[in-house]
Amino acid sequence: MSIQWQAVFFDFDGVIARSVAVKTRAFRQLFSQYGEDICHQVVQYHLDNGGMPRSEKIRYYLTELLGQHPDEQEIDRIGQQFSQLVVDEVIQAPFIPGAMESLTSLQQQKIPAFVVSGTPHAEMNLIVEQKGLAPYFQEVHGSPRAKHVIVSEILEKYSFQPTASLFIGDAMADYKAAQRTGIQFLGIVPPDADNIFPKETTTSEKVQLEIL
Repeated sequence: MSIQWQAVFFDFDGVIARSVAVKTRAFRQLFSQYGEDICHQVVQYHLDNGGMPRSEKIRYYLTELLGQHPDEQEIDRIGQQFSQLVVDEVIQAPFIPGAMESLTSLQQQKIPAFVVSGTPHAEMNLIVEQKGLAPYFQEVHGSPRAKHVIVSEILEKYSFQPTASLFIGDAMADYKAAQRTGIQFLGIVPPDADNIFPKETTTSEKVQLEIL
């Protein structure tokens, strides 16, 4: 028998929109001037750290890969360049299979849905609004706040039971947020991707609410 969810939390890239590749291309473009080896490391770190706030990735690239000492203004400047490269494409990106069906079902059942993303907060809200998804979500959250902190605050704010709440994500950051807050988890694993989650994790190629 399936759980009657009190709340469902969604990551966005790779869960709502097929937009992971958009951001991979943008990181490659931003660091292309440093050569193919650096580009390869940038892309690999991006893919290995899904859900990590953009500013943390940029800081890592500049300090660890390039040996620079950036201040916050430099990190913000590169972050803005990245945003300019990706926002329109993310807005136009197709939906992950099952995403709209799940959001529609939650709306019809009056079960609140939330976005908890590593995308910068203002940008994430803009994308949700421009993609016509605002009516489906009770709240939309992005970085720099940690995902587990956001989830914990929402659980407390609305008195949701963790065991009756679900996080749907495609990255270990999503899995760890669910683990730290005690909520259920569904890992989205595209058919052409490796399963990065622990073997006991419930996974699916499509977004779905009936996971048990």
